[in-house]
Amino acid sequence: MSDLSKMKVAEARDALRAGDVTSLELTEACLSAIEGAGALGAFVHKTPEIARAQAAAADARIKAGDAPSLCGIPMGIKDLFCTKGVPSQSASRILEGFKPEYESTVTSQLFDAGAVMLGKLNMDEFAMGSSNETSTYGNAVNPWRRDGDDTALTPGGSSGGSASAVAADLCLAATGTDTGGSIRQPAAFTGITGIKPTYGRCSRWGIVAFASSLDQAGPMTKDVRDAAILLQAMCGHDPKDSTSADLPVPDFEAMLTGDIRGKTIGIPREYRMDGMSAEIDALWTQGVDMLRDAGAKIVDISLPHTKYALPTYYVIAPAEASSNLARYDGVRYGHRATLASGEGINDMYEKTRAEGFGPEVQRRVMVGTYVLSAGFYDAYYNKARKVRTLIKKDFEDAFAAGVDAILTPATPSPAFGLGEMKDADPVQMYLNDVFTVTVNLAGLPGVTVPTGLDSKGLPLGLQLIGRPWEEGDLLNTAYALEQAAGFAAKPAKWW
Repeated sequence: MSDLSKMKVAEARDALRAGDVTSLELTEACLSAIEGAGALGAFVHKTPEIARAQAAAADARIKAGDAPSLCGIPMGIKDLFCTKGVPSQSASRILEGFKPEYESTVTSQLFDAGAVMLGKLNMDEFAMGSSNETSTYGNAVNPWRRDGDDTALTPGGSSGGSASAVAADLCLAATGTDTGGSIRQPAAFTGITGIKPTYGRCSRWGIVAFASSLDQAGPMTKDVRDAAILLQAMCGHDPKDSTSADLPVPDFEAMLTGDIRGKTIGIPREYRMDGMSAEIDALWTQGVDMLRDAGAKIVDISLPHTKYALPTYYVIAPAEASSNLARYDGVRYGHRATLASGEGINDMYEKTRAEGFGPEVQRRVMVGTYVLSAGFYDAYYNKARKVRTLIKKDFEDAFAAGVDAILTPATPSPAFGLGEMKDADPVQMYLNDVFTVTVNLAGLPGVTVPTGLDSKGLPLGLQLIGRPWEEGDLLNTAYALEQAAGFAAKPAKWW
């Protein structure tokens, strides 16, 4: 039973339908794996009772012949998703003790499809971070280690707990959210697959907001087929979310043929940046060769406004965070500071936020408030919005010229050590998002595929960026890349 948690979603689905295994058996295997993996810090709220009840219900549905694709599949839920009656803190002290009375749309859809919730997963506080070091729960840890080195490594962020749990086989899949790369970067750091769909493809209702025009939910899985299965269950129009697209959801799994003959893949020259690891550069070249050998046409393209993407993102995202996080004031829910005699409501706001928000959240809220303030709105925020439009147009021009997908690195380096950037300029940490933020600014789908190992045995990933609303075509290209790369490495268990 101990190996059951190592199954992929597709093979577990087939085994469940064939009667070779039950959901309860799968669930118990995962719960056992979670209990033995405390050192990873991946699961922060365990829900074994809910999991067992959902597994039993899934087994009954399967026995009755009513088995959707995710029926009986044990998975983890990022702490950013509101789950009814279960702590949903966004890894922040300010939401300590908060148990929603409602379910997010995405988790509702997953549960309707028969998925089993094992618990809530660690993350950077309010999804603000690239290393999972800003969590009130403490760090999530990457299950991978450098060869001959016991240094604890980051699983990436903000969906670090999700990435760590999937890579370590604590669950068969997990949900993540992506505001500037928070699915794709941790997927690359841990050797798994992660897709951020087109903005509006998945409902944001019931997902705690960071930057409303950038946030998107998506799956984190062990391979591309599993990502296709999970994404289909997560997508769909939601009238409760005004940004949710009223479009049909294709059968993404059925589109995975691996045939990309005649497809045109763009290689943006601006993504060859100073400071990028030589191994990342070499992997990118290998990825180009793999897609060419699979029958794709490779063309050089220009995305000229790429160099402005990171500063644009770090104006827009903090500005939206400043507005979204204003609701955490100690009045209605969450943490409330204790006041001294004679102190008033302004003191309560100040103390509550000082005690409840961590340093990175405070930094971004202050930056966001600054760029939205009188005298600076036009100089920073409005200018960033205009540049965002130009970044989006760069992609539109490339697609209009016949490009079907764009291949880039996912990260500028492999996973780094926890604490290695603690005293560095925050910009050094923000540079981890250099290849991913453009996708969010343009609202496009992007997927990370594990493609190789570096010289120290750590996983490296490549990113594919697709046309809006064409996740099926993008996943098929990713599937072709996955098949060509043949990545099958797993972390050696040390936890």
